[in-house]
Amino acid sequence: MWNLEHDWYSPKRLSTPTHYDFPGDRFIPNRSLMDLDQAHSLLTNKTKKFQNKQFNEVYRQLVDEKLNLDSEGKPFRMLVFKGSPKSSRKSIRHIDEMREQEAAALKNTINQHRYFRRLPKKESRILDAPNIRNDFYANIMDWGKNNILAVALDSDMYLWNSENSNVFKLFKASNNNVPTSVSWSEDTKYLSVGFMNSKLQLWDAETSKPIRILEGHGQRIATVAWNGHILTSGSHDKFIINHDVRARTNVVSRVKAHRAEVCGLKWSRRSNILASGGNENHVYVWDLAKMSSSSFLHCFKDHCAAVKALAWCPYDSGVLASGGGTEDRCIKLWNVKKGTNFCSIDTKAQVCGLEWNKHHKELLSGHGFSTSAHHNQLCLWKYPSMTKVGGFDSHGSRVLHLCQSPDGLTVVSAGADETLRFWDVFGPPDTSTSKISDLGNLLSLKVKSAAPLLSIVACTSTLRLSLSYYYCYIV
Repeated sequence: MWNLEHDWYSPKRLSTPTHYDFPGDRFIPNRSLMDLDQAHSLLTNKTKKFQNKQFNEVYRQLVDEKLNLDSEGKPFRMLVFKGSPKSSRKSIRHIDEMREQEAAALKNTINQHRYFRRLPKKESRILDAPNIRNDFYANIMDWGKNNILAVALDSDMYLWNSENSNVFKLFKASNNNVPTSVSWSEDTKYLSVGFMNSKLQLWDAETSKPIRILEGHGQRIATVAWNGHILTSGSHDKFIINHDVRARTNVVSRVKAHRAEVCGLKWSRRSNILASGGNENHVYVWDLAKMSSSSFLHCFKDHCAAVKALAWCPYDSGVLASGGGTEDRCIKLWNVKKGTNFCSIDTKAQVCGLEWNKHHKELLSGHGFSTSAHHNQLCLWKYPSMTKVGGFDSHGSRVLHLCQSPDGLTVVSAGADETLRFWDVFGPPDTSTSKISDLGNLLSLKVKSAAPLLSIVACTSTLRLSLSYYYCYIV
């Protein structure tokens, strides 16, 4: 009989080492090289002590020195940079510089990839615009969300449908009362038209008939802008009037801060903030809630000529772009939250219009009179560096007006050479923008499908069935 306890818990002792041909490896050791008797004795003999106490003490001191002290005799610390604090800071600074260089190189690569797209060499379409008024201060062209371009040619107002290229003459003004400003409402139900004789008309887009005349100004209306049901008009009489088109008494507020004709108006799409430009070279920023008391948020006086061109940045609601006339020639970017100017570039030409690219961080400018070779151009600028990306100089005379299509891909420029030129300069959309748009479409689909889904959920008996049907309906 085997002694199970002894054989199981104790290794088998060999009086003499046995030699094997197999040398062993790390998984199957060769026990012939081991002295198991001595090992067993050392493990089980608890009464035997080191006879040389001096050796034991020296050994302990040696271990302490090796493990607890560093090479300089100081207490050892884990995960600490070696060397003096100055050298440590230098190494950290060097690492930070390397990281900054890598980040800048990566950003430069991304920007090069993003802006590497083919710009058009010429316009995609040209339309004749006979008798268009060569007036810098007027604003007689607007492209509505219904894809209809409204443009005034002398005393005639025309509507051009960009989907089927049909042209419709809306009206012909009498007694030399020419249109001086035009703007579609945000829902494109109404077209507002300001005239030389201070009249402001509302036209119904469906019936193509005038439905109302808004009073309040005493001289020509050079610019109009919509903010929901509020229609804002600026006039040569220096007044800015907010009209509520729903109310019988249309005038909501009437302010006079400009000391010359108001020739530029733009509402910010993300807030009730209005920017106005005047012929006295000033730019005012207004809050709709405070306009009744004639108090403005900011007054920018850095331009040296009339400010007609105004445009709010679509991806930064606090940034406003403004362009000056012939004696100024500058595009300035304003931080309206702080009331400061953070960028100004000399374009070498009169700035007649500004349009932001909705798909890429770019700004397009239209130019007029100049003492250099940059006149009559359209210039594309990269934001926020404001470096020039490209230019287009097909117009034979100064560019009077700029506006873009509802999808933000095409820009139309009206020139004093009596032509309308269409430019596919803002596309194609960036991939990141298209992904966001796809997500927005999916969310809008869910919202549109909410009503039938609620009735379906109410009729089901279990939540799991409701959710599974919801998933199938969306997919």
